[in-house]
Amino acid sequence: MTRRTLLASLPFFSLASAAVARHKIANVQTMTLQGGRTYILVKITADNGQYGIAEAYGTPGFGVKEQIHSLKPWLIGKDPLETDRIFTLLGQGAANLSGTRTDGSAHNFLRAASAIDMALFDLAGKLLNVPASTLLGGRFADRTRMYDHAAPKNMLDKASCQEWAAKVKADPAGFTCHKFGFPHEKHTNRTLSTKDLINIQKGFENCREAVGWDHDIMVHCHWEYDVRTAIQIAEAVEEIKPVWLEDPLIVDYSDSWKRLCASSEVPICMGENLARREGFLPFILNQGTDILHPDLRNSGGFLETKRIADLAAPFGMPMGTHNTGSQVNTYANAQWATSIRDFIACETVTGKGDWMDKLLLLDGPYIKDGYIAATDKPGLGIEINPDTAKAHLAPGETYWA
Repeated sequence: MTRRTLLASLPFFSLASAAVARHKIANVQTMTLQGGRTYILVKITADNGQYGIAEAYGTPGFGVKEQIHSLKPWLIGKDPLETDRIFTLLGQGAANLSGTRTDGSAHNFLRAASAIDMALFDLAGKLLNVPASTLLGGRFADRTRMYDHAAPKNMLDKASCQEWAAKVKADPAGFTCHKFGFPHEKHTNRTLSTKDLINIQKGFENCREAVGWDHDIMVHCHWEYDVRTAIQIAEAVEEIKPVWLEDPLIVDYSDSWKRLCASSEVPICMGENLARREGFLPFILNQGTDILHPDLRNSGGFLETKRIADLAAPFGMPMGTHNTGSQVNTYANAQWATSIRDFIACETVTGKGDWMDKLLLLDGPYIKDGYIAATDKPGLGIEINPDTAKAHLAPGETYWA
């Protein structure tokens, strides 16, 4: 065996050799799908024909597709392996633009930037012949827990809760974690009535009684309550020991978040509306949440959100991910999550056995026992099923226009 053949057989040499053959971005394309929600996919192709795929925020993603296309001239010719540089300087030097599209200014295109970043990680993994999780520092887990939105039709009716429990326990996807909200009267302010709070307590106690302790429950809000009401909701549900109480307060940081965390026996979770490390920083530094819950399509994609998790780690704050995307974003989330040391669960609206579970060409099962397995394939390990995609193109769209 010669020195050359010996070195070529070593893993580190193979990786280095792949990195020597540098490439340029040659094309950026989008494709919008519809079916319940809108799903905006992005494809970035290198000059050797390799490509990466990711998903931008869809419903309500007005203007995101146009933002991606506006960045195409800037991206063409860039090195797809320089993911950090591309994200940080995105759009710099473009006509009539001061700064970049990711600098926190009013000119931010964070949803477009997040999708571009994730597509670049898929592409970079393929160019280097390693999984995207390897590029993020390696895997801490071989699978990612998923949670769904399965809920009883009437949580105040015990029979309805028993019916729901039987259904989720028989679900072929095997979900054991479920997130849902609660019925309440409509109010013009940010409060709930005493009757609402009593019903919330009874409803979730009915759910826990029906499903037992082998399944987890998350309590879902939409950033609509004041701090006193949020504390009252936490008190109402604490006996069922939810995984978390999600987004009970208005989006931006204030010391009310800190007060809520200090008062609540239920872990407080938030983050789907925040972007960049700067958006999460006050929550982390001020202990204004217990669990971070970014959406990769909003927060900055793979690398930026990985940095958010790293920033939270010394404070003992774990992470989950918000995700209402298609199978593309769900699978990407699951692969990214394996690189996070303290990850809880990823949301999904898929896993129901419909067309959304057939958008990707996968070798094995999609969701098994409530988990998505990590892939050893390069990049994100995904390929689009053209038949499924073509059958669900949004009006006016063509396949990878």
